[in-house]
Amino acid sequence: MYDIHDTWIGYELHPDTHPEGILLSERFKGYDVSQMYDHLRQRGKEFGVVFGDRTVLSNSRLALEAAEYARDMGKFESFHETMFRYYFTEAYDIGSIDVIKSVAAEIGLDTDDMIKTLLEKRYRPRLIKARQEGEKINLTGVPTFIITGKYKIVGAQPVEVFKEVFSKIQPE
Repeated sequence: MYDIHDTWIGYELHPDTHPEGILLSERFKGYDVSQMYDHLRQRGKEFGVVFGDRTVLSNSRLALEAAEYARDMGKFESFHETMFRYYFTEAYDIGSIDVIKSVAAEIGLDTDDMIKTLLEKRYRPRLIKARQEGEKINLTGVPTFIITGKYKIVGAQPVEVFKEVFSKIQPE
């Protein structure tokens, strides 16, 4: 048996994204965005995750900071799952403060207190630290799974990829 623990860190993959977001076709020039989403939909279907039609890459900074607030309030997982649904399934702009407030309200967070912390940039240092940690391990995509500090799986991969990595791990 393996002792597996997970740590979700708020990692801003595209910190240079304009606050209003950017068209996916602009951000990923030269890539077929529809093919990328077809791949995501295929991976998601295996787990009952529905990916909607996104055309804009949101600036996720405030959403990630709000997630850190939710973590401190003991509601990170609920916040994360709801934000994921808002962004990937319902195609909302998670860079919008109104959308962030809606997610927070839906899971029972104090939206006034959360907004106050966002205006104070209280959680910005955590994002900066996460960015530094991600750069140390050459993080290039999300999600990224680091297994036993030795194996790295990047992106929405088939279950078989995880099984292959787990088969390489020797019990202690």
